[in-house]
Amino acid sequence: MEKKLPETLAEIKQGWAQGKDFKLMFQDEARFGRISDVRRCWAPRPVRPLCQGMLTHEYTYAYGAVDVCTGELDSLILPHVNTECMQVFLDEVAARHRDKHIVMVIDGAGWHRSDALKAPHNILLLKLPAYAPELNPIEHVWDELREKFFHNRAFNSLEALEDQLELALKTLEENPSTVRSIVSWPWIRDAFLNSLVN
Repeated sequence: MEKKLPETLAEIKQGWAQGKDFKLMFQDEARFGRISDVRRCWAPRPVRPLCQGMLTHEYTYAYGAVDVCTGELDSLILPHVNTECMQVFLDEVAARHRDKHIVMVIDGAGWHRSDALKAPHNILLLKLPAYAPELNPIEHVWDELREKFFHNRAFNSLEALEDQLELALKTLEENPSTVRSIVSWPWIRDAFLNSLVN
């Protein structure tokens, strides 16, 4: 993808997005559950830190799309990963950016390939190569959320977990410079900026 992205974006600019402002976003979903993520933590000597452990099979899902040039993050918390929820997310992103054309890079999940999924008029879906999640910078946003907001935490209910996830996503949405420092990979940013010039 690194080699093909510049020419792909140039073709999109000449065709689908000709004469229009467009932005490049990377999309993914992440599962968050009532499973505690026990990590190292500080405690004064000789106190041994205690962390509550929990293993409960209740999950919710964060859908996100990030603009790698600006660090702008759009997110929703939805109950499932399926075509219906993906459609809700795409429609929400399209509504948030009515005045832009969005090239949204997605992975090959089954609900992304469904014939029932209809991209809004201002979104063009571009697929990542198969089995290449390391090419999707939003994966690092999920790592940041888990590390900063969920480690050594146990939740009494799914609602409590969703409250924490909402706080975490809102914090990142309101801090695009932080998100940009995580996702603004030079090869992606350069490919996009070069497509605007050419």
